[in-house]
Amino acid sequence: MFKVTPNPPETDPASPYNSLDSKKLHEAAERALDHYLIPPQTSSPPYQTSSMFQVNPSTDTESLLVNASESLGSASVMLGDFAALLDGSQRKTLLGIAQVVMPGELAVNQVLDNVVPVG
Repeated sequence: MFKVTPNPPETDPASPYNSLDSKKLHEAAERALDHYLIPPQTSSPPYQTSSMFQVNPSTDTESLLVNASESLGSASVMLGDFAALLDGSQRKTLLGIAQVVMPGELAVNQVLDNVVPVG
């Protein structure tokens, strides 16, 4: 029986990397893959916190909790008052934010209730 295709099949003798454009394309693809897949080897400086709004480390826990409780309570009241001035979706957004602040306030108050007063 006679085969229509040659045995082995004819292949293009030119490599896909023989042309200059193809090599540039391959190099660009390699650089792009390296950029996204290989982590950079440069060492970045360690993260340093800003001291602009630093809390005094010697402040006792109870005072910090009282301050946090008052701040969250004030934020909750401000959000409620401001939401009363708005209508529609803006009002719902502010009330949603108030509902996120409220559990934080409750949690801080519960911790404050659990703290044993010092002296």
